[in-house]
Amino acid sequence: MAAKSKGQRINGWVVIDKPAGLTSTQVVGRVRRAFRPRKIGHGGTLDPLATGLLPIAMGEATKTVPYVMDGAKTYRFTLRWGEATATDDAEGEVVARSDRRPSPEEVRAVLARFVGEIDQVPPAYSAIKVEGRRAYDMARANETFRLAPRRVVIHRLELIETPDADYATLEVECGKGAYMRALARDLGQALGTCAHVVALRRTAVGPFRESHAISLESLEALGHSAAGSGALLPVEAALDDIPALALTEIEANRLRSGQAVSMLARANRDRIRDVANGAIVFATAGGKPVALARYEAGDIRPVRVLNL
Repeated sequence: MAAKSKGQRINGWVVIDKPAGLTSTQVVGRVRRAFRPRKIGHGGTLDPLATGLLPIAMGEATKTVPYVMDGAKTYRFTLRWGEATATDDAEGEVVARSDRRPSPEEVRAVLARFVGEIDQVPPAYSAIKVEGRRAYDMARANETFRLAPRRVVIHRLELIETPDADYATLEVECGKGAYMRALARDLGQALGTCAHVVALRRTAVGPFRESHAISLESLEALGHSAAGSGALLPVEAALDDIPALALTEIEANRLRSGQAVSMLARANRDRIRDVANGAIVFATAGGKPVALARYEAGDIRPVRVLNL
């Protein structure tokens, strides 16, 4: 997810409000030109059709990308009833039609089936690999293949509005790996019709919310002052959901050198009281980030040292 290049030593996150029509890779390229960081990556791909939060990590923040990608995400999407497309969104050709239009009451009645741990077959046009090849490449080549169901978690699924009989807008809070295009497709099938996504917006990802976001145009207008503009969030902004553990400088230096720090002494019990065995903690010293570490068998062991 991250790429190294020559550039400035910049560490932190910028959360772009991605416009429709651009790939995530194109957005990363434009942010790279604005900040010129040595290393850059993003915290979860958005389809070109989608808008909303695309967190982009630079420098040492790239070490925290997995914790953002594994976090909960919130989407709002609008689907169109009565038409299935090859891509399960408005960018694909229509491959099936139905005259059936479910009522709001019928829609609400089936939503519970899609909440919790569910098996979901990804869209054919997805980045899933089949025998080493991307599914979207095989789909574009009209090759026959089958994607296996994947277990995903839907925490919340609500019908927000029905502008007319053809459209419905829903809001979803979900875990990693859930496809909104597949959810729209499966809702259509469950209601005896077909459906595809016509609009999709991500409103939250991990600890990031719309209040953290800046438009791509605003960021580019800042030019070389972007890094000091307030648009750059600290590395630890990605770690709000991870327990913090304050260390002494001596303990911090042990972690930085790759050594474990023992927490077995009686004086340390309060510091680790709420930390489960095997849990990841965010170690700090003097209020500054030190490392992502794992608490295991009474020791704090470094997982990713943050060179800040």
